[in-house]
Amino acid sequence: MKIFAYGIRDDEIPYVSAWKNEHTDIDVEYTGKLLDATTAPLAAGFDAAVVYQQLDYTRETLAILAQGGVKTLALRNVGTDNIDFNAAREFGFNISNVPVYSPNAIAEHAAIQVAALLSQARVMQNKIATRDLRWEPTIRREVRDQVVGVIGTGHIGQVFMQIMEGFGAKVIAYDVFRNPALEEQGYYVDTLDELYAQSDVISLHVPHFPGKNDHMINAAAIANMKDDAVLVNVSRGPLVDTDAVIAALDAGKLAGFVMDTYEGEVGVFNEDWRDKEFPDARLENLLQRDNVYVTPHTAFYTTHAVREMVRQSFDAALAFSKGETPQNVVKY
Repeated sequence: MKIFAYGIRDDEIPYVSAWKNEHTDIDVEYTGKLLDATTAPLAAGFDAAVVYQQLDYTRETLAILAQGGVKTLALRNVGTDNIDFNAAREFGFNISNVPVYSPNAIAEHAAIQVAALLSQARVMQNKIATRDLRWEPTIRREVRDQVVGVIGTGHIGQVFMQIMEGFGAKVIAYDVFRNPALEEQGYYVDTLDELYAQSDVISLHVPHFPGKNDHMINAAAIANMKDDAVLVNVSRGPLVDTDAVIAALDAGKLAGFVMDTYEGEVGVFNEDWRDKEFPDARLENLLQRDNVYVTPHTAFYTTHAVREMVRQSFDAALAFSKGETPQNVVKY
């Protein structure tokens, strides 16, 4: 069994090495280069390619892998929308992903950002930096006084709910697919409009389905929210209409916005713009605001999560080689 891994970052190397040490009978090699048509030949003679979702895996790329003997594509991430599934089916690839690597990582990040925003932490830090040590009028909102509306009650949404309840907040939820245990406890409201009308904090924890829930948070949705509501998106950028959010912030309708994912993030996030012209006027607008907390799609990025992404992807590749079906198989 031979595994070749692409796009291995420095922070992943210790976990790759640990997996290799636990499986000394498996030949493991890796590169920091991402998988594309030019790098696909590196995996020739290997059984599986462990990859990360940063480039499109086109028919050309998959054909080169298949010609080199690769039978498995094991993703170290959740999303699979960058794969040409028709080509993958034609070449008979086994595919896996890592749908649950650390719900706590994303839920904790959202909770910390919400608490900081409600506390006006950035406003106070900026005042202190200029030696303005007056506490008025920078008054905080306590988390326990908020009604927190959670849209999507999967693994991440449930952990976020628990954290918010730990602060003492009242939590309500909406999900097309209700969790029976949560329903029995009375968390769910029947419509999104009910959730909007009741919530002081609204947090998204749903996947993006192109053409179905694009801009589910739009001007109409925001109009139905409470004045001074806080919006949280640590899920997927296209769920939120950025222009509508900016308009609501300008009008004072929204008290704040927590944003770890952005509809225009590709090619902008995970890049160093310090010595270059910043390419996105809308994002620059948001970055300038004390009541907007932007992080560049880093909610997932913890030592625990990275370890799980590596371990689960390599475990899946090994399972496929044994003729087994891993739990995280992608049935396409």
